[in-house]
Parts: sequence; structure tokens; C-alpha cells
Amino acid sequence: MKTGIVRDDRYINHGHESHPESPRRLQSVHAMVDSPEMASLFVRIPPRYASEEELRMVHTKSYIEEVAATEGQGIAWLDPDTQTSEDSFQTAKLAVGGVLNAVDAVVGGKVNNAFALVRPPGHHSHSRRAAGFCLFNNVALAAQQALKKHKLERVLIVDWDLHHGDGTQDTFYESNSVLFFSSHQYPYYPGSGALQEVGNGDGLGYTINVPLATGAGNAEYLKIYQQLLVPATLAFKPELIIVSAGFDTYFMDPLGGMKVTTEGYAYLTRMVMDLAKVCCKNRLLVVLEGGYHLQGLTASIKAVLLELKEETKTQPKMLEMIASGASSDYDAVISKVKDKLCDFWYK
Repeated sequence: MKTGIVRDDRYINHGHESHPESPRRLQSVHAMVDSPEMASLFVRIPPRYASEEELRMVHTKSYIEEVAATEGQGIAWLDPDTQTSEDSFQTAKLAVGGVLNAVDAVVGGKVNNAFALVRPPGHHSHSRRAAGFCLFNNVALAAQQALKKHKLERVLIVDWDLHHGDGTQDTFYESNSVLFFSSHQYPYYPGSGALQEVGNGDGLGYTINVPLATGAGNAEYLKIYQQLLVPATLAFKPELIIVSAGFDTYFMDPLGGMKVTTEGYAYLTRMVMDLAKVCCKNRLLVVLEGGYHLQGLTASIKAVLLELKEETKTQPKMLEMIASGASSDYDAVISKVKDKLCDFWYK
């Protein structure tokens, strides 16, 4: 596998050390990817600054101007959780540009898959407002890049962050070009993501929410993804898969209540890779979202990168064995999701 990586020191130039989404998150990750063990494994994808025209594939002109107005300010708050620093606007544009370049590299065949190690994160950002540490919606913009520039017809977004990707869902809620699949702790921030939220209009059935009580670990996530994501993906037949990869389901994350381990993220990555191989010529893009335990974040990203590169290929039988040990506590939500969407993906 040729695996691309978006990595740039300028992604440090946003935010403050006192905030949970601090520059330290990527400083730790950079040290890992720059190590002799890792540095030679990946194709570097250089980022660029996204243009206003590109940002407007998702965001309004007035909102872009609102974020731009924070440039040069020490601290500005766009909502109670989301702060900016003097370089945040430029850093956020660089995050988008890095992700768009990664889309081009994956769809264009330069690499088979890629991991965009960008910040600030994006999946809570809506067309007209910031939210949940997010300025511009990197993943939603990536999907639009694939649809508009590369003329793809079907994109799958898988959001395994602890928090529901409400901004991404809102962007594509009435679209049948994007299948949005989200597993998330519920009820929890941002309060959306109930299983009744399944899309509207042309997008009816193209939003799959899996709201989870706390305590799910590797086995539970694998079972949920095997029974819900796999059949929906095979029926949808995406031409590109994008992952909103949050690592705040890690068992020691200070903001979460899940029990996923470092190995668990490798298992989920392997499952998505296998789907990409079957459906879309291995085209897979992973984009960093949350994750606030620094050592856990770094180790988990390393596990995902090595899986993408097939340095530690996980076998399907192993995934099936682990999933077989899942608690039955989550069977009810699996059944409810299937019942709600039985006319679309679970016939």
C-alpha cells in the first residue's frame, strides 16, 4: 500500500495550551511520525491554504468572514467551546487545503489511502457557525471536493469520534450522494445523533446514527460495525470512503466514557480498509478529529498508520473472534437501527 500523510508544523499555530484541543496534541504525534521507524514509510502530501471558493462548498461567506476577523487576535471565542488565536484562520484554511490535497492524491491514484493529521478538527462545524472546537468542516469539504471536482457520485463518511458529527450530518442531510454513518456516545455533546435522525428528502435513509451508552470497547465497536456499517456500505457502493477519526473513545480519554484500546483503532481501520478494497479501489482517507489523552492519541494514530500501510495487517477471522465476545448490552441499539432503516440497507 502507498499511504499518504499530511503533516505540517503550521498546524501547531492554533489555539492555546489551556484548551483541551491544544497544540500539544500534534506535537506528540509529530514526534512519532518523524521517528526513524515511521518517517520513511509514508508519502508526504504537502498542504496548501484553501481558497474562499473552496470553503464556500460548505460554509457561507458571512461565516468565513467571521472566522477571518479573528486573525491577529490573541483569544477570540466563536462559541462557548471554540476559541481562536491569532493564527487560527490561516491554520484552519491550511487544514482544509491539506485535506483537499489528500482527496486529490487518493482519488487521483498517487496513493491508495491517506491520513490527514490536521487541526483544528471539523466535524461539528456547520455552514454558518463554529462549534465543538471546530472551525471549518474538513471532512464535509473533502466529500464536496470528491463530488464536485472529481465527479464522484457516492461518498461514504464514517465518523467514529466519541461525539456526534452534527455539522457533517447537517451538510448532507438531504443528499443521497453521501452516506453518513456515525457511532457516538449518547446522550452527550452535542445532543444530536438520535437513531431517528435518518435524513430528509432525497437524503432519507442516507444518515445512519448509532447512539451508544458508555462502556463500549473493541468487541462492541467491531460487532456494531460488522452488523451495521458493512451491509450498508456494500449496498451503497461508495467510490471513496472518508473517516472522521476521533480518538476520544480511547479508554483513558478525559472527555469520554468508552473503552477502545490502541489495537481497537487498528481493527476498525482494517474493517474500513477491507470495505474500500471491495467497493472503491482501496480509496480511503482518514482525517483527524478529537482525542485528548496525548499518549493514547499518539499510540492510536500510530496503530492506524501502520494498518493503513499494511505493516501489521489484521486478519478478518481475528476481527470476527473479537466481535463474538461483545456484550449483549448493545444488541438493542443494533436492532433498532436495522428496524429504522430496513427499507434502505438492512432488508
